[in-house]
Amino acid sequence: MTFERVSQVLHARSAALLLSVEKGLDRIMQGWLLVAGLASAARIATTPPWAASHGVLPVVLPYVLLILAPFASFVLALRWFKKGESQPQPSTRLAVIGRWRTVAPHEARRNPLYGTTGIMVSLLIGMLLNIPVRAAEYIVAMPPVGGSAPPWLSALHFAMTFDVVLFTSLYGIAFVAALRKVPLFPRLLVTIWVADITMQLVTGTIVTSAGDVPPKVAAALHSLLYGNIEKALISVTIWLPYLLLSRRVNVTYRLRVPA
Repeated sequence: MTFERVSQVLHARSAALLLSVEKGLDRIMQGWLLVAGLASAARIATTPPWAASHGVLPVVLPYVLLILAPFASFVLALRWFKKGESQPQPSTRLAVIGRWRTVAPHEARRNPLYGTTGIMVSLLIGMLLNIPVRAAEYIVAMPPVGGSAPPWLSALHFAMTFDVVLFTSLYGIAFVAALRKVPLFPRLLVTIWVADITMQLVTGTIVTSAGDVPPKVAAALHSLLYGNIEKALISVTIWLPYLLLSRRVNVTYRLRVPA
């Protein structure tokens, strides 16, 4: 099988996968509510009595936010970016590597590389999977905490809850922006990466300044935060060159072709 034939097969498979994702958005969101709801309910059921001594709301609220915030962000993003490819191009180009020629929207859309198939599908699926993976890590790592928790644990729980709610929502918005060919998608994703790495550093500072953290907890926290930073840096290393240099990305999101 020639390279051209392999390329055609892979492109056809990516296009079919993309079509399945686009047609299944409603089921994906419904599945999120079901699976995240059941997992959160199971976690809440393991709440120790002392955690609920100050009321049920502090125990339940983080999981309600975990379930609803990504769902609401996804729904809102589908509305915001309904005509994403028609949104104006940014006035200032940040991706200046390479020699490119700007083309009219109708010319870009006739280009064979226009669209989110090919390797772009891998990036789309990766952003989408990041949401349940991040939520699962939070549910497994963070026990329900009530009002009687020590200061360092309350600080840790708040920071980790804020982290998972914010970034599952942001990655959902970035996924929809990519799918709808929003011109600002590449810089939106880069901004999320930077914010993600920064948040891990801030979390460590917040928790350690809240009190004496037990050595075992401090070691586990360091490992978790370092792992999150490492994953973000791996994403940056793999995908940033693609976002800057890919002909598909440039013609789809920046309306430009090689000069």
